[in-house]
Parts: sequence; structure tokens; C-alpha cells
Amino acid sequence: MSSYSPAETAEKSGFSIDTLRYYEKIGLLSRIARNASGRRVFSDGDLQWLGMLRCLRETGMPIAEMLRYSELARGGDGTVQERLELLQAHDRRVEEQITRLRDQQQQIQWKIDLYSGSLCNGAPA
Repeated sequence: MSSYSPAETAEKSGFSIDTLRYYEKIGLLSRIARNASGRRVFSDGDLQWLGMLRCLRETGMPIAEMLRYSELARGGDGTVQERLELLQAHDRRVEEQITRLRDQQQQIQWKIDLYSGSLCNGAPA
């Protein structure tokens, strides 16, 4: 099993060192190992967990829900149903966001087509 310094973990995860500290402080990261000099040492498992946190954050899950998911994950097999429901609700919100973005993209593409046609015809839009 590999171990990583905070700087290596920040580079691999895409989170800043400050964010890693914050996530540990609020409970999104738990049980981070320490080396003999007391410095944090991250594992492959920690990196996988950070990947999940990045996914949740980048898809708009609020920190409070991320904390709830983290608590449930630490709760073991007895919390699988609750985790499933939490992720399903988040997935529905992501799908709604994708639909809104597609609608907005169509408007952008319409304007691109309008401007492209104007450039071809030499007329201002």
C-alpha cells in the first residue's frame, strides 16, 4: 500500500492542502494516519475517498450532505440504504442540472449559428 504526503495528495486529488486540512477538520476525511513526526500521511484509500468527494462537490452536493454521506459511510453496512437514497436524490438533482444546461446550450448554439451566418453574409448581428 502506498502512502502520500499532503503535498502529493493535493497534487493527485486536485484539492489544495488547505482544503485537505479543512475536510479533515470538519469530518469529511477521518482517520488520516500520521508518521513518526506527526505529519499526515494519506493512503490509496484516502485518495479514492477524495475522488468521491471531488465528484460530489463538482456535481453540486452541499457540504452538509457530503458530511452526512461521510457519516453514513463510516457507519458500515447498516447504512447502505440511506447512502443509496442520498445518492439517488443527488443524482436526480444532477440530471435536472444537465437538462437545464442542455437547454441553455441550445440557446448558445442558436446564437453561434446566427453569428456564423452573419459573418458569412457580411452583415452585423
